[in-house]
Amino acid sequence: MTATPREINVVEPVSPALEHVKRMLFQPFDLGKWFIIGFCAWLAYLGEAGSGSGGGNYNFGNHSHRNGADFRHALDQARDYLLNNLDWIIPLAAFLIVVVLGLGLLFLWLNSRGKFMFLHCVALNRAEVTEPWNKFAPEANSLFWFRLVLGLAGMVLTLPLLGIIAVMILKMIYRGEPDVAGIMTAIGLGLALFLVAIVFAIIKKFTVDFVVPIMLLRRSKCLAAWREFYGLLTAHFWLFVLYILFQIVLGMAIGILIVMVVLVTCCCAGCLMLLPYLGTVLLLPVLVFKRAYPLYFLAQFGPEYDVFPPPPPASPGLPPMPVAPPAM
Repeated sequence: MTATPREINVVEPVSPALEHVKRMLFQPFDLGKWFIIGFCAWLAYLGEAGSGSGGGNYNFGNHSHRNGADFRHALDQARDYLLNNLDWIIPLAAFLIVVVLGLGLLFLWLNSRGKFMFLHCVALNRAEVTEPWNKFAPEANSLFWFRLVLGLAGMVLTLPLLGIIAVMILKMIYRGEPDVAGIMTAIGLGLALFLVAIVFAIIKKFTVDFVVPIMLLRRSKCLAAWREFYGLLTAHFWLFVLYILFQIVLGMAIGILIVMVVLVTCCCAGCLMLLPYLGTVLLLPVLVFKRAYPLYFLAQFGPEYDVFPPPPPASPGLPPMPVAPPAM
């Protein structure tokens, strides 16, 4: 392992990342450049929009038996309807599943291409689409297969837990009375599900933030880049833990800043941010910062991890003017 040249911390990359945003997008401001880089960023974040989730409260109080009876009646009606209409429900469900899976694979493939395209634009301060699309096709395909296998592994681990939790909750609602053992089991399974989700989220975070830049530098496959990054991770484990925690702080600060912009503009900016492509262009300074910050953090581990090109050498000064000899 190459010795680190200097002390590494998570705060120092913030300043050069902000300077990179200013230099890339505002010095000078070029709307055409924004739209080209915005397209790469749009591909890089395609299909990654988060979705909110809400929770419901189940009342097991005075009306628990009546609610349980209503629920059983509704469940029996739904079961009878399904059994009486299987001739068209099964083909429709199969068609929808195929369409959803096909779109998911397409989005994942385009998203993997976009990761390298956006990284190329940010690292080199260029607005290019065709060159990174073609140049990093093998690396993007390797990333696609890695993420696909990772997603399937996550489904194998999480779907059974979700199914068991759902069945236990439905049974309690169906009976119309709480079950202490069932509630405790559901809570335990929920905690296990939460831990699994955190582990896979961290793997995804490290893959995008560090493994993809290493793939770009080495022109290597995803597993080879992960093996190299794993050496850094094990040698500086607590530093990367601090990196994750600081990323949470940065995410909160960025979220507050976006909310303030939305409020100041009377929600006009928020409406534009909801548009699929224009919203990405509008958020481009934020996205460039989020891409540049981990790159500057990674560069602290040595020049072999620096994706940014070296600064151009200073132009040599003009040679000194010859001094005329004194007149005789």
